[in-house]
Amino acid sequence: MSLDQNQQKPEHRVQGVDHAAFPTFDPAATVHFYRDVLRFPVVHSICAAGWGREKHPDFIHFFFDIGGGDRIAFFYYFGLTPPHGESSAPGDSWARLPEGTPGYFVDSRHLAIHVEDEEDLLEYRRRLDESQWPVEMQVMHETIESIYTHDPNGYMVEITRALRPVTPQEDLDAELTIDALVEVAQGEAPSLDQLLTKKAELIVERAARWAEKQEVVQ
Repeated sequence: MSLDQNQQKPEHRVQGVDHAAFPTFDPAATVHFYRDVLRFPVVHSICAAGWGREKHPDFIHFFFDIGGGDRIAFFYYFGLTPPHGESSAPGDSWARLPEGTPGYFVDSRHLAIHVEDEEDLLEYRRRLDESQWPVEMQVMHETIESIYTHDPNGYMVEITRALRPVTPQEDLDAELTIDALVEVAQGEAPSLDQLLTKKAELIVERAARWAEKQEVVQ
């Protein structure tokens, strides 16, 4: 007797990013940035007439290869003018934000692309610095090093390399942190102090369970 399909397949079935898609109002500059500066190959395009909902404009949907079977894609809608609003306001070509919006909030929505090592990271830095979109910052995080710039549409792009593997202990720490965050964020005036306190409580609550698992493994 064969197992049914649900028993044969794991619960976590996704296989990474197929593509991330964004609108563009400047397709020429977008192609120049991704194809000519970063040298990401154009791998697919769709010319669409009369698709979508009523009054949906004709559009072209075009894709660049960002490695690992993943792609970044853009929509250019014919006849659609950029949204009203000051072009120098924070945000990207679609989501202009009020003046005074913190920069960290503006750039929290971004695309991060992985490279293998420092040599590759510095090569992309060179390509960007020789273009009209130079690297704006290069940062060492806990486990990665990244360079950042904004593409012609105002979207932040990060290119990053791993400094070391993420350990199982860090995965466990992430699980605790997120469980604490979910609880604290639903309360009044959530804060980092509340999160850390709740996380400590969860460690105490779960310590006995972890010890039992270790004994089983040994």
